[in-house]
Amino acid sequence: MGLVAEFEISCEALPLTGVAADLPDAAITLEMQFNHGNRPPFLVTVQDGSRRAIEDAFTDAYDVGEWTLVGQAGETRRYQVLPALSLEEQLGERLDDLEGLEALATAGAIIERIDVLPDGWRQTGWFTDRETFREFSSFWQRNAGFQLHRLTREGESEPPGDGLTDRQDEALRIAYERGYFDIPRGASLEDVAAELDLSPSSVSERLRRAQTRLIEETVATTWPPLGD
Repeated sequence: MGLVAEFEISCEALPLTGVAADLPDAAITLEMQFNHGNRPPFLVTVQDGSRRAIEDAFTDAYDVGEWTLVGQAGETRRYQVLPALSLEEQLGERLDDLEGLEALATAGAIIERIDVLPDGWRQTGWFTDRETFREFSSFWQRNAGFQLHRLTREGESEPPGDGLTDRQDEALRIAYERGYFDIPRGASLEDVAAELDLSPSSVSERLRRAQTRLIEETVATTWPPLGD
């Protein structure tokens, strides 16, 4: 039975960390297409943030060659991004063992999610066994910073949690503190948006996503299955 791990790699040389630093109000997730040569393209999903700010950040990033908007739904946009550098060029001065990095990409591991942060990547991945995970974590401990957040066996129930991003947590907390959820309401959506320095539409979507996530992680898990 495989392992599921959630961990953080602290390395500012990783792709798109500069974009994340330029977009502090956005949540950025990344998918890598490793079967496309030494400069694998990225599929990048950006939640929140203005389109202009996002695309300016891509244009200004030293590690982005070309980018194309491929889809949009509300405040969520998806881009195909072509790197300006190979992984060797991007990470060569920071990592001593580039051959080891290439081996990790073909080992018994599947990285299911990459959240791009200003100082590195937060990832969720599947590993065939504990030895495979040990090799992966040891590589990053030798070459950068590595922090394990959760490690469970595939199929095991995970510890209960809210599953919220930091931005969703902040939006819910401020909306609650300002009385947005009171009956009658003590604050409007515009009041919460002003506190967060976001547009009302962005705050509305962030609150809806946060509420949906809370239901999925808490109440929905206890519901009996629906009948036919």
